[in-house]
Amino acid sequence: MSVKAMALRYKQKLFLYFGVIFVLFTVGVVVFERSRERFFKTEALEETLEAYIGIANAAMQQSGSGQAETLEALLAIFPKNIRLTLIGKQGEVIYDNAIGRLAAMENHLSRPEVAAARKSGAGTDIRTSASNSLPYLYYTKRYPSYYIRMAMPYDMRVRSILQPDNLFIYFIAALFVVMLALIHMVTARFGKSIRQLRDFTLSSENDDVDALKLTFPQDELGEISTKITESYRQLRSSRKKIAQEREKLLQHVYTSGEGLCFFSAAGAVEFYNGLFIQYLNTIVDEANGDPAAALSDPSFEKIARFLENPDGSKYAEIQIGKQGKFFSALVNIFDDNSFELIVNDVTRQEKPRLLKQEMTGNIAHELRTPVTSIRGYLETILESPLTDEKKRMFLTKAHKQAIALSELINDMGLITKIEGTPQSFSLENVGICSLLATLKSDLEAALREKKISLRWSIGDSVVVRGNRSLLYSIFRNLTDNAIRHAGSGVSVRVATYSEDKDFYYFSYSDNGVGVKDEQHFNRLFERFYRIGEGRTRDTGGSGLGLSIVKNAVAFHKGSIVAKSRAGGGLVFLFNLPKADGLQ
Repeated sequence: MSVKAMALRYKQKLFLYFGVIFVLFTVGVVVFERSRERFFKTEALEETLEAYIGIANAAMQQSGSGQAETLEALLAIFPKNIRLTLIGKQGEVIYDNAIGRLAAMENHLSRPEVAAARKSGAGTDIRTSASNSLPYLYYTKRYPSYYIRMAMPYDMRVRSILQPDNLFIYFIAALFVVMLALIHMVTARFGKSIRQLRDFTLSSENDDVDALKLTFPQDELGEISTKITESYRQLRSSRKKIAQEREKLLQHVYTSGEGLCFFSAAGAVEFYNGLFIQYLNTIVDEANGDPAAALSDPSFEKIARFLENPDGSKYAEIQIGKQGKFFSALVNIFDDNSFELIVNDVTRQEKPRLLKQEMTGNIAHELRTPVTSIRGYLETILESPLTDEKKRMFLTKAHKQAIALSELINDMGLITKIEGTPQSFSLENVGICSLLATLKSDLEAALREKKISLRWSIGDSVVVRGNRSLLYSIFRNLTDNAIRHAGSGVSVRVATYSEDKDFYYFSYSDNGVGVKDEQHFNRLFERFYRIGEGRTRDTGGSGLGLSIVKNAVAFHKGSIVAKSRAGGGLVFLFNLPKADGLQ
């Protein structure tokens, strides 16, 4: 149904409501007037019949002859169609000028008009006679020793006398038409305001309110409609401003360096950013994509107790130490009892100058070891008489140190390239499943030697936008780290535990020996950092693998943290951009 049809239907409905009310009122007036007019006309006829009865009674009282003879004589002065009946006290018919055989007539005490006269002195009725089957208007009056009944045939003449005057009907009909016209004018005027207000509402849904030039009638409804439209325009303007400010706030929240999560008064999650999930999974024992876990985890117990009993305060802050890191958790309660939880990484970082000094010392130290070894092996070969077998042994050791030195130089070059010239890396869509399959094939021998199983639970639809070589180096260095340090017979598992519109969130875990002291986690991604002295040299590697991982993740606008796995081993949590997310 069209909007215009709906408007006409409303107008007609309004017209119908008023019309029905007026019709009922008019019909009631007409019915009442006609019934009253009929009553008065009937009463006039009854008064005439009563006069005739009075004459008959007076004549019988004065006459010395029989009652029947007296009544017979009176008929000459009454109208010819008058029926005169004399009824005894017990209901027997003494005289009736319309019936010849009186003996055959029934007792008349049960006749309605006689019964009424017997009770109240006079009675009337309009009915068909049981004696001659003709309709009559009866009037009966009671006297001490008899009843006198006068009847007038209820024929066309009497009916016309009782018929109400139609002039009143014509007047009412004319008035009815005039009133309908007035009702139509009123409903049309009222409907115009409603229609304009409806048009305003429909246009507001299409965001075209300003295009309408609405002029409402100068009445109370028009004034209300004008106020409504003005209020809506102001509301619409305010909504636009609020929407703009909300977009600014959301943009700030997404790009903020803080982990933010907003909760309703009932504790339901309303909004959060990816950094909140990242921090949360660093703190809690099990990887979890549900922000509400913060309200039930033991690390946030003080926050949960504060929310249950804030004691009039609107905010509270706690410090959480986990996995070698320190976090600040701040909760703010708003006026409607909803609240926000802010988590920040407040771990103290090394100053850039100290970091550079440490890097210089680390590089010198790491270079010194293989260079010294190579020099010593070569000097032994040159200065000592050795058998061919001994010479080959020292050359093999020197070659091994040269390879380690080459790996160190290559890894340093890769880190420098990532930090210095990130634009030199091309981007493409990379399927993580196929990347892991390639990695497993490349490291098959090393994995088999250590009896390590590498599995992943990642869908084929997980496609990352990034540099294939750097993405490969992330998973390669994490796997090399597990091969060198996790131990034998362990299981390595790669999975996605969450996602948002821009990122996939990955967990890389093993059930190996792990890291016993959590203080090491704060420096695990530093270049050349060792948990134990000589660990890197004993197990091989350049000591830059996890640093490359961190830089490669950062290149892809992600972040990575490491923590102990519940049940033993390590877990690395990091995020990488979706192919259809950040560009």
